[in-house]
Order: sequence, then C-alpha cells, then structure tokens
Amino acid sequence: MTDRADPIDLPAAAEAHDPAVIRLAAVAATLLFASLGQTIVSTAMPIMVADLGGMDHLTWVITAYLLASTIGAPVAGKLSDLYGRKAVLQVAIGIFLAGSVICGFASTMGLVIAGRAIQGLGAGALIVTSMAVVGDLLPARQRGQAQGLMGAAFGVSTVVGPLLGGFIVQHWSWHWIFFVNFPVGAIAFVILGMALPSRSDRRRQSIDYAGAALLATLLASAVLVANMGGTVLGWTDPALLALVGLALVALVGFVAVERRAPEPILPPTLFTINAFLVVNAVGFLVGMAMFGTITFLPLFLQVAKGISPTQSGLFLVPMMGGLILASTVAGRIMSKTGRYRLLPIASTALLALAMLAMTTLSPQSPLWLVACTMVAVGLGLGPVFSVGVAAIQNAVPVSMIGIGTASANMFRLIGGALGTAGFGAIFSAGLARQLDGQLPEDMEGGLGGMGAEMIARLPAALQLQVMEGFSAALHPVFWIAAAAAALACALSVLLREQPMPA
Repeated sequence: MTDRADPIDLPAAAEAHDPAVIRLAAVAATLLFASLGQTIVSTAMPIMVADLGGMDHLTWVITAYLLASTIGAPVAGKLSDLYGRKAVLQVAIGIFLAGSVICGFASTMGLVIAGRAIQGLGAGALIVTSMAVVGDLLPARQRGQAQGLMGAAFGVSTVVGPLLGGFIVQHWSWHWIFFVNFPVGAIAFVILGMALPSRSDRRRQSIDYAGAALLATLLASAVLVANMGGTVLGWTDPALLALVGLALVALVGFVAVERRAPEPILPPTLFTINAFLVVNAVGFLVGMAMFGTITFLPLFLQVAKGISPTQSGLFLVPMMGGLILASTVAGRIMSKTGRYRLLPIASTALLALAMLAMTTLSPQSPLWLVACTMVAVGLGLGPVFSVGVAAIQNAVPVSMIGIGTASANMFRLIGGALGTAGFGAIFSAGLARQLDGQLPEDMEGGLGGMGAEMIARLPAALQLQVMEGFSAALHPVFWIAAAAAALACALSVLLREQPMPA
C-alpha cells in the first residue's frame, strides 16, 4: 500500500482550503523545481561549452540528464507504489542537489556531464512521483485538469529556466545556474515533509533489482548507440556493434526477468492496455520533437541570428505559453466532458505542421516568424502531456498508478534522449559537410569551438556563409521531428477512449 489519500472534489476543496489542495500545490512546486533543473542549462550551454570544451560535448549535457531521468523514472514510480510518495520525493531532492554540487564546482566537461546524470536521476523521480500524487488525490475526470496544471508548472519552468540561465551567465558565471537549486530544493523538501502523509505500512517489499539493472543497461546502450553511431564510432565499428548487442541482450533479459519477478519494475500486464501502449508510443515521438526544439533553437538563434543567451531564451516563452494554454484547456475539456481521444490527434497534427515550418528557418528569417512557430509548437505539445498521463491513470489498476505514471514520463524522455543524441549526430555531420573547407585553417577549436563570438571575428562574407551552413545543418533535424509528430498523430487515432468517473 502507498500513502494514498481519499479522492477529493477539486473546486469544492479549493474553496474550503482542503489540505489536499495544499498537497497538490506542494507537488506542483516540486515538479517546477525538477523541471527547472532540466531547462536552465539550455541558453547557458554555448558559453559553458566554450569554457570547458568543444561543441562535440554539447548534446551530452542534455543527453546524460535525460538518460538518467529515463532510468530513474520507472524505478522511482515502482518504489513510490511500494514505499509511498513522500519518502521517494524527499530522497530524490537529495540526489538532485548532490548532482548540482558536482556541476557547480566542475572544472571539466566530464564532471559537468557526471553531475547532470546524477541530477537526472533525482529529477526523473521527482517528476513522475509528483504526477502520481495527482492520481492518488483526485477522481479520474478531475485528473485531466490537475495534470494540465502540472503541465503548466512544467511550462513555467521551461520559460523561466532558459531566461534565468541566460541572465546568470551574462551577469555572473555559468556555475551559478546549478547553485540556485539549493534554496528552492530546501524549501520543496520542507513543504513536502509537512504536506504529504508518511506511509504507515512498514512491511519489507520485494524490489526487482535485476529488472532495474537490465532496464538501465538497455536504455544506456540505446542512447550511446544513437549518440556515437556514425560520428564517434562508425556504424560497422566493433565497439558500436558490441553496444547494439548489449542492448539486445539486455532487452531479452529484461523481458524474461519481468515475467518472473514478484514486483516487476515494468509489469508485463501493462502492455496489454491500449491507453498504456498508444499514449507511450505517442509520448516517445513527441519527446523527440520537443527536446530537439528546446536544445537546438537557442543554438540557432545565438549563432545564426547573433542574439544574446537571454534573448534566445525569450523565444522559448511563446512555446511554453502555447503549451500552458493548450494543456490547461485540454484538461478542462477532459474534466467537463470525460472525452479526450480527439485532443492528441488534433494537437500532434498541429505539432507536425509547426515542425515543418521550422525547416524553413534561415539567417534571414524574421524573429516574429520564429516566435509564431514556437507558439504552434507549444499548442501541439500541451494536450499530449495533460491527456496522456490522465488516460493512463484512468486505465491502469490503482496499485500501478505510480509505475503507470512513470511510464508516460519514461517513454517521453527515451524519445527525448534518443532524439537529442541522434539529432546532435545528424547536426554535427551536416555542419561539418556544410562548412568543409570554409573556415580558416588556424581557427582555434574549429567546428568544436564554434559560437557567436567566433563567427563575429570572421570576415562579413564568410560570416554569412557560416550562418547559412549552420541553418542548413539544422533543417534535417526539424524534418525528422516533423515526421515523428506526423506518426504520433497517426498512432493517436488508435487510442480507445474509456469512461472517466466524475
């Protein structure tokens, strides 16, 4: 048993200042804290990479975080089902802050990546467990509205994070983007301690250690293959083939272990549930498009358009505004009608069109067009978040709400991790091809040290060539993201709607 509370009526509870509303506010603040750590580095990465190493390390700052979040999410979801939400949330805050210490004092890119991985473990646990609390507190139909509010908290962090990161690196040092986590984490720890009940059942539980280890191996191997294939390692390189083999062995072993485990990390019965399969497949594809956009748009704006880190962060505001609006509206529609199947179909279709629009970006593109495109991206993302989690929570058994919720985050992060790694490889290869022979031979750092400052030192004619090449190297990334969104739209049609109790 977990520390589940009796379901509440959200509007009535809000009027009465019910403690359950305080619990929802506490977990929303925790979600904001975790997702802020995920997004604050986006506008700071060009300066961080220029300080510590080459651009070839760029995607690993994001990939390590996403990979660790992906691994931590299902483990935390299962542990919260077994041991309660409060304990998992508080331990996760400690893990996240430990990673922040490593990143904040890092003097090499390797230490930053290691610290980001530790941060990711904590963040993955915080995000999924916070969302699982919503399933504990609310009846099925009201979960859509609450998950919309959770999506809004995530959206706020994705606006505030890049802006805060850009402001910090402009006025202080990039190290401080990690130190700001400490006061926020301490406040979240105390609030959760007061707001959430402790688990009363102290019986020893069976933990699927083998399943957790095999799942971690599978996910890590898959992301390494996506990140290094065709760039660091050739596709026929024995080391890369060994990683592929390791992933296949881990997959087979994981399936075998989960069928026999008393408390499997990812129960096989979940894969017989339509909502679980469809929502997670859609989330995987949408994660590719989302994290590809968040990672590469600030880079495009800073390098190809020559704007500051803070200004580039401002262009994520329209996306998050659209996300918050669409997530909130979709949640309200679900709460009022109990219907939700058409929402992800429409939103992913819009997302595909927005990604297609991004394939036309160039140094000559007006900034207002970039902003409008980002609004459309946000409108396409929002309903997938609020509807997906609520649909899974409505379909899975009560005893599996934690791992069911974790699965939505896990598959979206798998898509984000593989997408970011793969997009990074595609972009790096395309950039090398576009700029082959154009840069001066004595330019320090070559492509790996490319940034706005480096481009500014070039002759005017060469600056334009470099910016055009940079933009062209990004176009395949957005084409693939558009195809992923279109496939997500097609898969959304397969979702079977189930009645949602009011």
